Amino acid sequence: MFNFFKKNNSAEDVNEEKQESAKSFWNFSFDKLKKTISNTTQNLVDNVVSSVEEEEEFDDFILDDMEDMLIKADLGVNLASSVTDKLRKQTKVKPSQIKQFLKDEFTEILKSAGSTRLNLDDNGLNIYFITGVNGAGKTTLIAKLANNFRLSGKKVLLAAGDTFRAAAEEQLDIWAKRAQVDILRKDGIESAAVVYEAIKKAQSENYDILLIDTAGRLQNKRNLMEELNKVKNVIDKLAPGRLKESILVLDANTGQNGISQAKLFTEAVDLTSVALTKLDGSAKGGIIIALAKEFKLPVKLVGIGEKLEDIKLFNSEEFIEALFAKK
Repeated sequence: MFNFFKKNNSAEDVNEEKQESAKSFWNFSFDKLKKTISNTTQNLVDNVVSSVEEEEEFDDFILDDMEDMLIKADLGVNLASSVTDKLRKQTKVKPSQIKQFLKDEFTEILKSAGSTRLNLDDNGLNIYFITGVNGAGKTTLIAKLANNFRLSGKKVLLAAGDTFRAAAEEQLDIWAKRAQVDILRKDGIESAAVVYEAIKKAQSENYDILLIDTAGRLQNKRNLMEELNKVKNVIDKLAPGRLKESILVLDANTGQNGISQAKLFTEAVDLTSVALTKLDGSAKGGIIIALAKEFKLPVKLVGIGEKLEDIKLFNSEEFIEALFAKK
């Protein structure tokens, strides 16, 4: 899972201690994962299982109640209905088997969304296009990514592409200093122009990673889409094939609001993945499964705290095992 930290033999040697530190930062121990999603487990699995498994057979009353609980657990109306409709149309699965049934269903949905592995090429520039509404934790997620890439031996540049929000560039500048990475900011010019200069700089100075911040305003949907499209076109024109991820940053606590946000940004750019912030303590982790079902979008990164190292690589198989693990 973590072999993208390794450089090729022709690359510059990296301090082994820093490499090991970076791995430990990115790594999600199973116990830590279980603790992080414990509220989601209670909300999405335990409550449903305990209300159903003692019944002898499924009936409309039981399934209606189960559907309501799945909706409240942020699985969404469509997915909750799909799951319970499967149970209505069959006779083999008994209520006592509901836990395994849900585990199999959720596993299949997450698999259908594709790999949760973060795309990265050790032999060239990697561009990460970061989108999301203001307040989702976009800026701090960029800083955490930058910090961990630096610790793994990468040369990192940030592009301050959110030129709309007051003090956004200044905020990213502060985080860049904390993460000890470079930043390109051009206050007062449009986002696409900032990205143009950042790509030129990254190419000419042999950066490994370029993280692009973008505006997240929702007050004017049309302007937002036009701006994001301009930025995407600049990337495609100047650095074809170097855009490795278009990442949507979502706050885990927004629950089903994340679906509407994903719809908006999917219309603006070709999203490849989701970064879920503030997952620690949230009971709304069911959004991970809903996004996979609705948009075929895999979660690849999760934020679990305020520190620079509080970002983890997401693994869907480990998530399912932790979600359904015995207490």
